[in-house]
Amino acid sequence: MTGQSETRTALITGASAGIGAAFARLLAAKGFDLVLTARREARLDALAAELTRSHGITVHVLAADLARPETPQHLFDELTARGVAIDMLVNNAGYGVPGLYSQTGWDQQRDFIQVLVTAPAHLAHLFEPGMRARRYGRIINVASLAGLVPASAGHTLYGAAKAFMIRFSEAHALENEGLNVHVTALCPGFTYSEFHDVTGARELVSKLPRFMWQGADTVARMGYEAVMRGDAVCVTGRVNRLLALLSKYLPNWLARALSRSQGRKFRITEPKT
Repeated sequence: MTGQSETRTALITGASAGIGAAFARLLAAKGFDLVLTARREARLDALAAELTRSHGITVHVLAADLARPETPQHLFDELTARGVAIDMLVNNAGYGVPGLYSQTGWDQQRDFIQVLVTAPAHLAHLFEPGMRARRYGRIINVASLAGLVPASAGHTLYGAAKAFMIRFSEAHALENEGLNVHVTALCPGFTYSEFHDVTGARELVSKLPRFMWQGADTVARMGYEAVMRGDAVCVTGRVNRLLALLSKYLPNWLARALSRSQGRKFRITEPKT
């Protein structure tokens, strides 16, 4: 890596597709060794082979399910046993639970909170002390524009979880000032990935204008540049920054009304029959 005497290692969660895979390709090109984790081991193995072949880096594949509360500790213990120190943590794993809150099972919501809130906080708690001791660390928490605008019906906990990650990142960044440990909440809007296919909202969101969308590669690049600069929050793209700004300064009643009317266009609130 340019200007660096030692190779850094990045741990990326949810690395099998979308923004996670984009981060893997970006960091590999910049000379980072990688630890890739997600549930789909075959995809991780294919990505690891691609990046090892293309960039000559070391890639560790650790298939794991972050919905299991013990997974963060298991990942930390396994990497410690292998002698792998993590210099960059990309908390990217995530998904949505479509439908109304009362019409979903609690096990779905419990697992959602574990993956999007508890696991990222736990991983940061485990790996940050080593970063502070080495006086080098980068933590990217993939949040969302949804954490900065009024919530809409459906995906009930999604905006709340992303708002948590933003505030968590801001506080975390302040706690690490002067230690060369940077923490960034990355807040993309609509991003080309499998997210909407998994939630069944592809048909709805495909009606949105193209200028509302960004590629996963673009989002990853902006997140990387932001954390290297030390920005605590990064909202990707002019359109998303404008939406975040309008949400902040519009009267609450108007912001909520707009969210209510526009949310119907891309949120599933009723189960399919």
